[in-house]
Amino acid sequence: MFRVYVTYPFPEGWLSLLEGKVILEVQSKKQFLSSGELGERLKDKDAAIVLLSNKIDKEVLNKAPELKVISNYAVGYDNIDIKEAKKRGIIVTNTPDILTNATAELTVALIFTLIRRIIESNEFLQDGKFTGWEPDLLLGFELKNSLVGILGAGRIGSAVARKLHSLGAEIVYYERLRKKDLEEEIGARKKELKWILENANIISIHLPLTKETHHLIDEEEISLMKKDAFLINTGRGPIINEAALADALREGELRGAAIDVFEHEPGINPHLLRLKNVVATPHIGSATYKARKGMAEIACKNLLAALQGKEPPYRVA
Repeated sequence: MFRVYVTYPFPEGWLSLLEGKVILEVQSKKQFLSSGELGERLKDKDAAIVLLSNKIDKEVLNKAPELKVISNYAVGYDNIDIKEAKKRGIIVTNTPDILTNATAELTVALIFTLIRRIIESNEFLQDGKFTGWEPDLLLGFELKNSLVGILGAGRIGSAVARKLHSLGAEIVYYERLRKKDLEEEIGARKKELKWILENANIISIHLPLTKETHHLIDEEEISLMKKDAFLINTGRGPIINEAALADALREGELRGAAIDVFEHEPGINPHLLRLKNVVATPHIGSATYKARKGMAEIACKNLLAALQGKEPPYRVA
């Protein structure tokens, strides 16, 4: 049987599809292995299920000559050196679709939490500052009739666009190709990035991390945005220059930001955490029972299919 390594412990039953079909070894502790440690664990393995937090680079692959399949437990796969994997004939897969709704729902939740100042309001109340209803107490903004710019209209970005449109928002999107279904269904309009930055009330990021999108939102781009605009990121952290974002928020150049992913994850720019106009969550976009368990099932199916010489359901390389 094929030898398979799983880089992080999963809840009981989540890897049941592999039982009896492979020789399975699962990392016993809830800790992320270094590249050197990971390479050692993979040196005699045929396949692996890895997390987005596991960097699978040339150093790791050099120590894993038997590796045939990398099943990534995530939608994105910027943690894997795809070029190097292809060179070695290693199949790489991911787990899209199943987490689309969960991530889209979190994005909508973050938007409401931010624009209606929910965390601020809760802290205000817990601190005993509420003395009675006031006309201008903790004023926020409404989503209805707001112009929302979706950066990246893939599965998740499109799902967010549909949810926000159903709540009364007007949708524009930035994408390489036109999304005719989105345009016909909700009246979304394709626009250039500069136009969206200059005009949108809310900008939500759903792009993959590539060389082109790294720091796509930097000091110059933030300066184009309206002073009362909100920036949301549930895509990939390094798409935003966090230092530039923190400066803009602190200086009032931007109304607020909600972020679920970070530039140097798990590290977070400490200045962002000190600001009242920032809502931050620890990469929980897909954190629902249904989505996370479903991702595990897809990761197992991808791995088994590839090892059996079949086309995996979700192959990226």
